[in-house]
Amino acid sequence: MTALKPTPPSDAQPMYKKREPVHPKLVSGKFRSFKFAFMALALAVYYGLPWIRWDRGPDAPDQAILFFADGKFYFGPIEIWPQEVYYITGILILSSLGLFLVTSLFGRVWCGYACPQTVWTDLYIAVERFFEGDRNKRIKLDRAPWTFNKIWRKVAKHAVWLLIAAATGGALVFYFHDAPSLAYNFFTGHAPTTAYVFVGILTFTTYSLAGTMREQVCTYLCPWPRIQAALTDEDALNVTYRWDRGEPRGPHKKSETWEGRGDCVDCNACVTACPMGIDIRNGAQLECIHCALCIDACDDIMKKVGRPTGLIAYDTDKNVELRAAGKPAQKFRLFRPRVIIYAVLISAITALMAYGLFTRSTFELNVLKDRSPSFVQLSDGRIQNGYAIKLVNKRIDPKNIRLEVTGIEGADVSLVGEEHGDLDVEIPGEGVTRFRMIIKIPENAVDGNDRLRIVAIDTETGEQDANFIPFSSPRRN
Repeated sequence: MTALKPTPPSDAQPMYKKREPVHPKLVSGKFRSFKFAFMALALAVYYGLPWIRWDRGPDAPDQAILFFADGKFYFGPIEIWPQEVYYITGILILSSLGLFLVTSLFGRVWCGYACPQTVWTDLYIAVERFFEGDRNKRIKLDRAPWTFNKIWRKVAKHAVWLLIAAATGGALVFYFHDAPSLAYNFFTGHAPTTAYVFVGILTFTTYSLAGTMREQVCTYLCPWPRIQAALTDEDALNVTYRWDRGEPRGPHKKSETWEGRGDCVDCNACVTACPMGIDIRNGAQLECIHCALCIDACDDIMKKVGRPTGLIAYDTDKNVELRAAGKPAQKFRLFRPRVIIYAVLISAITALMAYGLFTRSTFELNVLKDRSPSFVQLSDGRIQNGYAIKLVNKRIDPKNIRLEVTGIEGADVSLVGEEHGDLDVEIPGEGVTRFRMIIKIPENAVDGNDRLRIVAIDTETGEQDANFIPFSSPRRN
């Protein structure tokens, strides 16, 4: 007997609401002007940095910002080697703490102005507005049947979006290769396969995230809206609807008095300007990115109806509550426990990293003892140990290094391949030199717990690096 599939009731609601496209209206004001200016600056920095040159001498990359070039990171005059990856960790920690500090002071200002998702979405909306018009025209065009006018506008918009996405992906790849060389090879078909693959991936992600997903990225994909709630408090400056002044809201005519009502005329200008499609008057919301465009929209309406601006403004939750209770607002508290903690941590880590950069060695010595055999007893009774020596030169110029061994009297030290027992070696600029060291010690000079100190000394500057290493003998084993 075949089981019948139950028929859902006619009034059943879908579990997920279909996305309604958000068409933010263009507003004018200081925050909108600042966002355009910051967007232009951010894009100029992102696209332009790989093309800035920095002379590091012959046979060294001359790109100011370059990642993973022969395993190294280049930041202008600073060069970070693979074994110094802790500096990259420090930069990431400083970035996180800086974001925590800014959030504790000014809320989600990062999301509203500096987040890449916000910057590229703003750019994509500007392109969309250029081809399809402002909010009302875009809505009307979306609802209109497919005509030649609608088709060419949609095709042109998406074509420009794809060009921007491709430029975005290409610019990121330039941070990992010499930009002029890679650009030439890319367009002549001689670039590495990985370059084409990553440009393709980044083109797709930029086009998808900034062009089609937009506010959904901030609401559903990004973890920051959930984290920032733990970083703010009632003293943080946030984009705030001052309900103590705006309520009760409602339409207002010129002939009517303002007594017994709030300043909000319920025009929804703040809603139509919001790129997230939310109503700031509903209070703090996860979706709000604090772009402050609702402030510009509301201020414009307040001027038209003859009321003071600032109904929506950067304010603290505490001051709104105080004014609602008839008490005077307090001055913004810049120095608060969490702010001080973040500032102290940032200062300490910055000082530690700066000290490490200015005092770090220009070369590095690594010694690894031979494990098999751990020692050899020669016919004359002496004990022989072998060691693998690696010297790393972190500077462009070659270095002359002298090796010394201390710790046990009577040690006979030699380098395999070097004549006359010469312990002076040369390391090429930004190069690595490897060789084997043989140490022979009389049997009566060892006691089974011996340790050697192998020192590398820069003959020009006197800088040293040392390794302590055990010496194996029959008594130890």
